[in-house]
Amino acid sequence: MTTDYQSPTERVQSWLDGSTLHIRFNNPARHNALSVDMWEAVPALLAPAAADERVRLVVFSGAGEKAFVSGADITQFEDMRAAREAVTRYEAMAEAALAGIADFSKPTLSCIRGWCIGGGVNVAIACDIRIAASDSVFSIPAARLGLGYRYSAMKNLVDLVGPGVAKDLFFTARRIDAQEAKAVGLVSRVCEPDQLEALLAEYTGSIGVNAPLTIRTAKAITAEILKPSPEVDLDRCRQMIRGCFDSADYAEGRKAFMEKRKPVFTGK
Repeated sequence: MTTDYQSPTERVQSWLDGSTLHIRFNNPARHNALSVDMWEAVPALLAPAAADERVRLVVFSGAGEKAFVSGADITQFEDMRAAREAVTRYEAMAEAALAGIADFSKPTLSCIRGWCIGGGVNVAIACDIRIAASDSVFSIPAARLGLGYRYSAMKNLVDLVGPGVAKDLFFTARRIDAQEAKAVGLVSRVCEPDQLEALLAEYTGSIGVNAPLTIRTAKAITAEILKPSPEVDLDRCRQMIRGCFDSADYAEGRKAFMEKRKPVFTGK
C-alpha cells in the first residue's frame, strides 16, 4: 500500500494499492453522511488519477461496517440547503463530484456495505459497477424531504434499472435489501459480509490485469450509447427542480427531518 494520493480532508481516506485507487468515505459517527468537504474531495482525487498510468480502477467504499453513505450530513443540511444561494452552491458541488465519477475515463466500482441512502445511491449509480454485502440497505428518500432531484441523477437511475423500477423506488422512498437491489439491477453481485473483501479482490485483480485501452474504449462507447436525446427539455427540468427547493413542502420536509417526525406535505 502506498500513500501517493493525499485526501484534502480526513473525512475521506485515499490510497493506492497496486493498480487500484481506493476512496473511502470516513464519517462513521454519522454513518458516512456526505459533508461539504467530502463532496469536494472526490474531484480533487480523481483529477490526478485520470492521468496516472498506474491507476486501472477506482473503488469507493465507506468506513466501518454500518454504512456506505447514509445521505447528506444533516448537521449541514439547514445551513447549506435552506437558502436559495446555498442550494445552488450545494447542487453544483454535488453535481461536480458525481459527474467526475460518471465521466471518469477508467473503471469505477462501489463496494457497498450497510446503509446506501440518497446521496449514497447517487455515488453508487455514478460508478460503473456495484457490489454489495447482503446486509446492505438502499433507499432514495427525496420524496420524504421535498427535494428536487437533478436530471443527471435521475438519468443514471433510469439508465441502470429502467423507468418502472426507478419510479417505484423514487415515488415510494421505500427501503430495499441487497437481494432486491440485485434483482432490479441496482447492484451486480451480492455476497455475505465476510466475503465482500474477497469479491472486491476478484474485481481489482481482473481489471488490474485486463487491457486498459479495451476497457476504456468500452466505457466510452457505452457512454455514447446512453447519451440523452437532443429533444430533452433540460430547462424545464431545472425549473421544476428549483420549484421543489423553493416550495413550502421542502421547508416542511427539511424541518420534519431535523425534528425526526413525519412531514405533512401540501403540494405547495
